[in-house]
Amino acid sequence: MVQTDLTIAGVGGQGSILAGVILGSAAVTNDGKYATQTQAYSSELRGGFAVTWVIIADEPVVFPRVTQPDILVAQAQDSITRFGDSVNPDGILIYDEDMVIEPPGYIKRIYKIPATSLARHEIQAPITANIVMLGALCKITGVVSRDALEKAIAMSVPRGKESLNRDAFNLGFEGVKAC
Repeated sequence: MVQTDLTIAGVGGQGSILAGVILGSAAVTNDGKYATQTQAYSSELRGGFAVTWVIIADEPVVFPRVTQPDILVAQAQDSITRFGDSVNPDGILIYDEDMVIEPPGYIKRIYKIPATSLARHEIQAPITANIVMLGALCKITGVVSRDALEKAIAMSVPRGKESLNRDAFNLGFEGVKAC
């Protein structure tokens, strides 16, 4: 069985949980895979931690808890502080270089993308940084197909914002860099 365990983490308001919901939906609805998605967040309205755990597999998932993720998508420094130690050392870290100052050195495959800057300056929509991160995740890992993610994004964003979010996804897909 092929299974990938992911953690997508940030602070409230960055859309980390929405990114996890979109990822899981893409896997199940458009790629014919199995997925589970769980989440947690602090009680602050904005600025507290927000995290989602997603498991994507080619067979039913029998234990829905992510204990040692294969992939960490970090949208804030707090994500590294809280969840960096749990990542499989052979795993992958993808981080927003605008928001993460100190990535951990023990993870072997590290990628960075200026997601917040790209969203803010290229398409004037900083709220889409989470979608930029999904584009980077798709390019690096292929855990879910590009077509599946693009369809899931279009189904998940407000009507009339599909093109904007497709542009954000493409920025992430094209803009990611290995460290």
